[in-house]
Amino acid sequence: AYVHRHEIGFPVLKDVGNVVADKFGAERTPEVFLVDERRIVRYHGRIDDQYGVGYSRERGARPELSLAIDQLLAGEQVATPQTEPVGCHIGRVKPVEPTGEVTFTKHIAPILNEHCVSCHRPGEIAPFTLGSYEEVLGWEDTILEVIADNRMPPWSADPAHGSFSNDPRLSDRDRELIITWVDNGMPKGDPNDLPPPPEFAVGWQMMQPDQVIKMRDRAFSVPAEGIVDYQRFVVDPGWTTDKYIVAAEARPDCRSIVHHILVYVIPPDAEREDIRQIVAGYAPGALPLQLPEGVAIEVAAKSKLLFEMHYTPNGSPQEDLSYLGVRFTERKNVRKLLRGQIAIDQEFQIPPGAANHRVAATYKAKADEYLISMTPHMHVRGKSFKYVAHFPDKRSEVLLNVPRYDFNWQLKYVLERPIHLPPGTEVRCEAIFDNSESNPTNPDPTITVGWGDQSFDEMMIGFMETVPVENDF
Repeated sequence: AYVHRHEIGFPVLKDVGNVVADKFGAERTPEVFLVDERRIVRYHGRIDDQYGVGYSRERGARPELSLAIDQLLAGEQVATPQTEPVGCHIGRVKPVEPTGEVTFTKHIAPILNEHCVSCHRPGEIAPFTLGSYEEVLGWEDTILEVIADNRMPPWSADPAHGSFSNDPRLSDRDRELIITWVDNGMPKGDPNDLPPPPEFAVGWQMMQPDQVIKMRDRAFSVPAEGIVDYQRFVVDPGWTTDKYIVAAEARPDCRSIVHHILVYVIPPDAEREDIRQIVAGYAPGALPLQLPEGVAIEVAAKSKLLFEMHYTPNGSPQEDLSYLGVRFTERKNVRKLLRGQIAIDQEFQIPPGAANHRVAATYKAKADEYLISMTPHMHVRGKSFKYVAHFPDKRSEVLLNVPRYDFNWQLKYVLERPIHLPPGTEVRCEAIFDNSESNPTNPDPTITVGWGDQSFDEMMIGFMETVPVENDF
């Protein structure tokens, strides 16, 4: 199916039982072995350096395999005969007899259900599923690697600052259980110990929506390769009365090409989109908007919605018709209105080669309010991001520190307990950008970089969500 979907023009054979992989000693997929007419390996490693651990290049990748082939066909020595392959471990049956008290059904399944299955299930963003014992087998080496590197579950906040209700990280005990289970040969355990699988609404992470709104009336065509400009589609949802949204989820139709979605409200009297009120967003790792009881987003009658779409071609032509699901409540059930706030700088200029360029912006609270969540946003040169509150009584507090910002995981950080922002409180957001050659995702370290929509441009936005201390209604 993969070969046909991507219209691969060269022969592809299935390595049943890993026979060929074992003979070559291959450990990862993809991993290349280029052999000459005497069956001597002349190049071993990756196809190119477009993808690495935690990054992908949109341009400027070095075609290492292609260069090796050209040199070999020209009768030359391959200049770089060895590179480091990057990818998932090739799953193999372990020659270990399962033993021990730590079992999948009693210990491992509950951990996966709590921390992994929301993404690692059919139709979601993860590349494989982890809903059963059989599905986990073969992924154990990859699982051990990503939890050791703290790559999974994805989370970038410094634990020294703030407590967040959506923190998915594994406890030390959970890590040790997984390691012990793999070391002991992954015993399955008693089927009676298996917990029931988590329940998810069909196709949705939130509860079934009251209304589904498509981004437009027809699919958008994405080419096989190249850079696709940000697409913006304005949609009339048909709201003839004021709406009070309590849950919203943006969902990609073709997940393999949708990098992110942002859906904004355009009020009926607005001349342009208002970036301060986001209804929902989708990015790898993002959760749907689900507000506490009594809190809602107020949307005026006759408002429109703006879908901002960022597409990344995946090697074959695709079509996408993404959509938004929303749940409503009546005004009588609403006590407080959720408000979108931002700290933003659109005038910065990052010099060529700068490895630690600092950009700052401030949001000042005009009313007595509670801070609910924070979402830092930069592009591929983003290095770190910090929110610091400066209170009227001269106190300061680091609200959120993201020391290693990752463009691939644009996360919302929802506070476990809302933070009181008295009038006059300033929330200062500080971003560090890396425009140097040492940044593997940097498209071009030789240019000055400013604000722009594409990921090879940059942005500096500190999104925040607040609710008033006093009830609105």
